[in-house]
Amino acid sequence: MNARVLFAVPLVLLAFAGRGEPVRTPVPDARPVLLAALQSADGTAHGVLAGELAGAIRGHFRASSPVYIDVTTARRYAQAGCSRLTVLFWQDGVHLPGAAAPRRQSIEFGIDYCLDGLPPRSRS
Repeated sequence: MNARVLFAVPLVLLAFAGRGEPVRTPVPDARPVLLAALQSADGTAHGVLAGELAGAIRGHFRASSPVYIDVTTARRYAQAGCSRLTVLFWQDGVHLPGAAAPRRQSIEFGIDYCLDGLPPRSRS
């Protein structure tokens, strides 16, 4: 897929930038958001899952919102282009079996990641 397409930001998303809301780039998976965080001056990036996977997740949980992705840099490593990233996926209005009402669900994890898609050779 063309990198320009992956990082293109629709005009509708730019409207939220001035309101304190992060600009969220539509992405087919988390990788473009991880790369954007590695290249960001402040170490953060935000995305919204789009495409078939997003539709399947939203439909399965009958959720009221898309799947959002927030990435922050926990630590930059000495190896250029490598960091420890904190990745948060979240979605509002998720219907879980046995739950009385829909709610926000999230999952957060850390990953050592580099611009080449590999983990760093060293964590120092």
